[in-house]
Amino acid sequence: MTILYFIIAISILVVVHEYGHYWVARRCGVHVIRFSVGFGKPLWSWRNSSGTEFSVAPIPLGGYVKMLDEREAPVPDALLSQTFNRKPPWQRIAIALAGPVANFIFAVLAYAALQWHGVTGLIPVVGSVEVDSPASLADVRMGDEIVAINGRVTATWEDVNWQLLSFIGEDADIVVSLKRDGMPSDVMVSLRDWLTAEDMPNPLLSLGVRPRQVPIPAMLADVLPNSAAERAGLRAGDEIVSVNGVSIDDWYALTALLQRSAEQMLMVEIRRAQGYESLLVVPDSRTTDSGDVQGYIGARVQAPAFPATWLTTSNSTLWQSMQQGWQKTYELIGFTLASLWKMVAGDVSVKNLSGPITIAKVAGDTASSGWMDFVGFLALLSVSLGVLNLLPIPMLDGGHIVFYLVEMMRGKPVPESVQMVAIQIGFAVLIGLMLIAFYNDISRL
Repeated sequence: MTILYFIIAISILVVVHEYGHYWVARRCGVHVIRFSVGFGKPLWSWRNSSGTEFSVAPIPLGGYVKMLDEREAPVPDALLSQTFNRKPPWQRIAIALAGPVANFIFAVLAYAALQWHGVTGLIPVVGSVEVDSPASLADVRMGDEIVAINGRVTATWEDVNWQLLSFIGEDADIVVSLKRDGMPSDVMVSLRDWLTAEDMPNPLLSLGVRPRQVPIPAMLADVLPNSAAERAGLRAGDEIVSVNGVSIDDWYALTALLQRSAEQMLMVEIRRAQGYESLLVVPDSRTTDSGDVQGYIGARVQAPAFPATWLTTSNSTLWQSMQQGWQKTYELIGFTLASLWKMVAGDVSVKNLSGPITIAKVAGDTASSGWMDFVGFLALLSVSLGVLNLLPIPMLDGGHIVFYLVEMMRGKPVPESVQMVAIQIGFAVLIGLMLIAFYNDISRL
């Protein structure tokens, strides 16, 4: 399913991007030879009335629009007016720009659709604050509701995370507006080298804040086959009362204790229908994305639903939804550009770059969470694709736009020799970025 949703996600975004090129090229009078989704020998194809071949190829890692061009093959005199290379620079710029713009338009529409449907999120009320953390030093307390950061409204925890991520790699003093016991209160939180060394940034944990959690009793709803829990004799319906004599109040306390006890023998007291029993449990170990070793026993609980008073749902008109979709897309474009610049400057770790393996994993995870999460992921990925293609790197749309702008200023095309050298440099840069992204993907596995 992960592979399937990865193919669906990439295919949708490729069609959107390439259709932008195709649509503007046709409006500029350029003949499009082929519109391909995927690379390689076509698995399926058909031609429309204007002679364009639409095809689906087996390698789902991109696509392309092939236009009539004298630089690639001889063109009959009757078709010279439809060649890409004979169009004025401003039309070639429009055609190159159309792909990324189509990605941005898709993101605007996707976010607008989500807002119009109604997005439900958790109200950002603090559940606990870690001692000596930035939040603790700023006097953020349990029960505080975070209503704004530097004046930007934070209606949900997702909003809080996005606002905090915008300061990645910076030294900043931010104003966090709180609602404390029904009264407004502002605190100043100091961030130093914020998330600079993090390859999987978690803004809330780094801030020292944990959201409030629904109480969950330490009662097992399911025991996984061949797990440490099954080997120890634990069963569904068992309630964990204590571990090594330490009283267990809820599932969170049990999880925290088990994570600290990988491969250690634990005496677990349980409550069953027949009474109390003691079992010897040895948690298995696993390594997290951050490299920490954690213990786990392979058991699950039935998590209760969040109370309705903990949730907020956006209610927007169609016009408001379009405005919010544009605002969200605009902010994401700025965030992506700022993050790339910080990465070049060394303020953000290159470990944050992700490749197809991570994209596939996130595609599968969001799809399993529901269509709204999947659409939100598509919008985010569409913005990233649009920004990436606008970078002034030869071989990308942004690199072509630079060539055409120089041509407009010089009054003649950039020499072929210069273009070839630039393309080789651009190819090397892209290969380097791909290798880093693949290395990061494999490291996370």
